[in-house]
Amino acid sequence: MNDDMECSKAEERLAYFLRMLNDENPGKRWKAIESLARSGDERAVEPLISALKDDDWRVRQKSAWALGYLGDPRALVPLRHVLRDDLEGVQEMIREAIEMIQKKMAEES
Repeated sequence: MNDDMECSKAEERLAYFLRMLNDENPGKRWKAIESLARSGDERAVEPLISALKDDDWRVRQKSAWALGYLGDPRALVPLRHVLRDDLEGVQEMIREAIEMIQKKMAEES
């Protein structure tokens, strides 16, 4: 029963942070991305990839960080597609995320 409760709470947290990705407040989207990355849940990868196209540069930058943190190879192509972001800080984080994912893939092979 305890494991089921923990699982249920984790599902609720995941759903909450996924909903927050659509909040009008960029600060809340940023915090949601942070929480999703730290959750380690691979179901967050696709929504985080979508956040790479957010209007707010801080959200795009945090999303790139989160994808690198998670290290999921599904993010490589989308990260490369947004590498031409207008802001150098976002570009730098995208490059770091790509390197983090490639390093994790090399370690696992």
